[in-house]
Order: sequence, then structure tokens, then C-alpha cells
Amino acid sequence: MSSDTATHAQPGKATGQQQPAWQRRLRRFGYAGQTRPGVRERLVPPYAEPGTRLWEVFGATPSAAARIARWSGWGGPLLVALCAGLTRFWRLGSPDNVIFDETYYAKDAWSIWEYGYEGTWPKGANDRILESPQHIPLGDAASYVVHPPVGKWVIGLGEQLFGLHPFGWRFMVALLGTVSVLMLCRIGRRLFRSTFLGCLAGALMAVDGLHYVMSRTALLDLVVMFFVLAAFGCLLVDRDQARARLAAALPAGEDGTPRTDPAVARGLKLGARPWRIAAGVLLGLAAGTKWNGLYVLAAFGLMTVLWDVGSRRTAGALRPYRAVLRRDLGWAFVSLVPVAIVTYIASWSGWFASSGTFDRGRGWQHSGYFRHWAESRKPDGGGYGTGGAFDWLLNPLRSLWHYESEVYQFHVNLDSPHVYQSNPWSWMVQSRPVSYFYESPRAGQEGCPTDAAEKCAREVLALGTPLLWWTACFALLYLLFRWALRRDWRAGAILCGIAAGYLPWFLYQDRTIFSFYAVVFVPFLCLAVAMMIGALLGPPGASETRRVIGAVGSGALVLLIIWNFIYFFPLYTGQTMPMDSWRARMWLDTWI
Repeated sequence: MSSDTATHAQPGKATGQQQPAWQRRLRRFGYAGQTRPGVRERLVPPYAEPGTRLWEVFGATPSAAARIARWSGWGGPLLVALCAGLTRFWRLGSPDNVIFDETYYAKDAWSIWEYGYEGTWPKGANDRILESPQHIPLGDAASYVVHPPVGKWVIGLGEQLFGLHPFGWRFMVALLGTVSVLMLCRIGRRLFRSTFLGCLAGALMAVDGLHYVMSRTALLDLVVMFFVLAAFGCLLVDRDQARARLAAALPAGEDGTPRTDPAVARGLKLGARPWRIAAGVLLGLAAGTKWNGLYVLAAFGLMTVLWDVGSRRTAGALRPYRAVLRRDLGWAFVSLVPVAIVTYIASWSGWFASSGTFDRGRGWQHSGYFRHWAESRKPDGGGYGTGGAFDWLLNPLRSLWHYESEVYQFHVNLDSPHVYQSNPWSWMVQSRPVSYFYESPRAGQEGCPTDAAEKCAREVLALGTPLLWWTACFALLYLLFRWALRRDWRAGAILCGIAAGYLPWFLYQDRTIFSFYAVVFVPFLCLAVAMMIGALLGPPGASETRRVIGAVGSGALVLLIIWNFIYFFPLYTGQTMPMDSWRARMWLDTWI
């Protein structure tokens, strides 16, 4: 290193990482530039120190205010989750009916806990389940179903605890919806290094109508959302831990602060990382609920590898992609893809265990659909692999592969028209929500006023809170700007979550698809809005006037979103309302 280079090098910067030449030239005109944090702060940014002034305003002593602020990292998210839980479990059993696709998943969930596979139900089974005394007419003949079993195992757990009725089959989904709000608060806190913005993201999801309705309905999509969000959180923790290990391994400069080191950044082995393995398990469970989890697995796998590239570049690697290829890519692949595949196959354990019995006249009995396809198919007078030493293992796997190929053909060819189907282009503006339940009580019935001039309306509408979703459209534009022109990795991570849950549906526009599939990326929309609101509040060094204007504008926006949720609350919970009130809430003709 020449003396001139050494003179201009700054603490925490390696050779070649000084200010760009155009910035150095502008210094003669008074340009000072921004103070760049050291390499440790860039690898592991510190959390913002919680303030105490708010608690002191409410009368807390300085020591008590400090304790409250210290616990706000968990106290705030728990408070938001408590509010979300109270609303989600309020009258959870209402409507006391089988609504929309609960007719499939609630019954399949019960069956899968009884037999390990989906049995058959006769016509009119819903009425017999809801009548008193209850009759559960479940048969042990295998039924052909088109979704993997994980979500049904989850729904069925609530049924095992509380019985086969609406509260029982909605319980676990409501619980996951509540816990997902807590997770989003903590994930937002880690992502933004701000407890306030983390809690804001969680609060926004708590008042999103689509997330709320899906948290109170026994469908599979919210279960997918839960596992996807949990996997994202695990990858965030893994990112922080890997960068902390890189920071700890960097040598210290003469002033005692860490400095970049190409040798360390290139050669440090991070090995198998438990949080990334946990993400692989969770993504396997997501795919084991619905297959759209596979797209998220691919997107998150690419994202975590790019995070490793950025980490090694920040630590000083001259060729970060080559370093990641040698040190990280193999472990990343093994931690995610094979782990997810093994988890997915293991989720079919009930189906595998249903070996059943063979009757010469009726074939295989008491076993899952296609469970013995490999043994039963006889193209040349015998079954596949008969007599082989490993047929006990390979035949069930062959049968599962055949089952999955049949299910794939079903999905790609599903084009039967449905009154509530919608194109993914319309999802962000919520132009065609799905009505899960609708009744028209007469005057004096089910809460309809006795003096009502016409029938009342009672509906459960899977509609995202309109003002939140419309705000999210602008937030996406802001995040695209932050990611493309400011290289903000947080914006890129949020956009990755949205793209993984949203863009694949554009490949299947000829299929019968619905807007409630969007619940999978709702958490990332809420993170996007929270990040935009954080920008509206102004940077830490902004003037008091700028901060006040930002706070007033952001506060007004959040209050309007909460009001919008309250306004549509009767539509989310199936409350009986006069027809005029129902019509007033049909803001778009396509909502009817």
C-alpha cells in the first residue's frame, strides 16, 4: 500500500472503499457528504434506543419509564397481539354454519385425525354435523383430495380440542392469525431496528379485513401465510447472526475499531446455520399446506444467498459472489431445499401409515387414495417393483409421486368458472372480494329490526381493508424506488416476500383463482406501509417542524385505516344489518 493510499484511507474502510471520486471533487465546493458508519455498524446495525419521555408524560418516574422502555421490545408486540387476538376470537363460532370451502377442509381435517387420510362424507353431511344431537357420518373409503395434509392437520388439532363444530375447526386458524401478528411486530422490529415501526406493521395487519376474515375461517391459505412469515423471520435472524460472526472475526485497526479484511470476508466458514435449517422446515410445511409455498422456497433461497453476498462484500470481500459460491451456497441449498423436501414427505406420514388391508374382491381397504397404486398397477401382469428388496420403501414413494402428478394435472386444468373468481391484476385494489357467507333475515329474525321495511343482510366478505390496500399500492412504488435507486436491502426483502406470494399467480390467469390467495403476502404489504410511514415521519436529523408535519400526516393515515376496518367490521363478522347499511358498504359494484 502506498503512503498516499494509506493517508486517505478512513477507519473501518478497506482500500478501494473511499468516497467516490465525484464526491472528493465536490469537497472543494463545500460538499461534506454523509458520515459513513463503521463496518461493524454496517454489518450489524444497532437498535434504536427506546425513549422514555412518553412514559414520563403519563406520570412514570424516570426509573420506571426506563424499565418500561427497556421491555417495550416485547411489551409492545404482545399488546398489539392481545388486541388482535381479542377481535379474532370474539364470537369465533359465528356464523354457526359451514361457510365457503370449510365444507372441504373442516371435514377433511377431522378425517385425517381419525384415519391418517381423507375419508368420504355422504351428501347432507354438513347438516348432520351441525344438528343436535350431532351425527358424524364419516366413511373410511379414501377420498381424492388436491391439497397436501399439513393445513388439515393444523385445523384438525382445534377440532380434537373443541369438537367438530365451527369454533373447533376455526380455533387453530384464529390462533395462528393472532400469533402471526406478534411475529410481524418482532420481524418488523428486527428489520427496521425500530420497535415503533415493528408494532405499527403488526397493528396494520391486525386491522386488515382479509387477514381478519381468513383468521376466522377454516381455510388453508392463512396457514401457508403463517409458515411463510415464520420462515422469513428465521432467515432474518440467520442474517443477523451470520453478519455478527463476520464482524467479530474482522481485525481491529489502530484505533480499536474493526476494519474490513478481504481474507476474512472471503474465507470465514459459517457452516450449517440452525435458523436457516428452521426456515427450510417451515417452508416445507408451507408447501405441505398448499403448493404455492414452493415458489416462496425458491424466492427466499435466492434472497438469503444474496444476503450472504452483501455480507461478505461489506466485510471486505473483493469477489463476494465467488466467496459465497465457495463458502455459503452449498450449505444454503442443503439447509433449505433438501430439508423442505424431507419435511414435505414427512407431512404425509398419516397417508404412508394407512397401509390398510387387501381384499381380493374389493382391492385395498382402509388406506389413503392411491396409497397402493404402485402395487396395484399391472402394466405387464405384475405391480411395479414386485419382489424387489426395497419395494417396501420405493412403492409408497412411487404411489405418492403418481398421486402428486394427478393433482398437478387437476390444478393446471382447473378452469371451471366461479362467480367470485378474479384476475390477480385486480387483487391489489381489492376489486373482487369473495363472499363466504350470505343470508337475508326477515324482519324480527336473527337480529333484523322488527320494523325493517325490507329484509336485512348478513354477510362474511373476505375484503381487505380498502384504505390499507390502496395505501399499499403507493408503498410498493416507494419500496421499488428504495430498492432500485437507494439499494435498501430492507425494501428488497419486503418486495421479495410480496413477489413470491403474488407474481406466480400471473402464470395461471386461465385458472379459477380467488383474491383471498393474497393473504399469503399481506404481512409484507403491512411492512411496506410501515416503512413508507417511517419515511413520512422524517429522518432522525430532521427539523422539529418536519417531524411534526410527518407525525400528523402519518397519524391521520393510520387512524383512517383503523376507522375503515371498524366501518367494515360488520361485513367481516357476519353481523345482521339493515339493507341500507349493507348497500352503503358496497363501495364498488364488483363487491356485490
